[in-house]
Amino acid sequence: MTTEELLLQRYNCAPLLSLEQLAEILLRSKGGLRITLCGDNELARKLHECRIKIGRRVYFKTASIARMIDEA
Repeated sequence: MTTEELLLQRYNCAPLLSLEQLAEILLRSKGGLRITLCGDNELARKLHECRIKIGRRVYFKTASIARMIDEA
């Protein structure tokens, strides 16, 4: 089973992950993840590529997050 399939199975086939879900996957607090996203570092740049905004909400593409995890 691939990383993407595991994430889709765990989060009920959600193609987009919320900030809370991503924080859980990366074993960070929600606040800690927000601080990381505000910084200028490699992880922040990779996460910005996975980010999508819908209105005022920020989501992350499950497939892109899975690919990022596999590359690490």
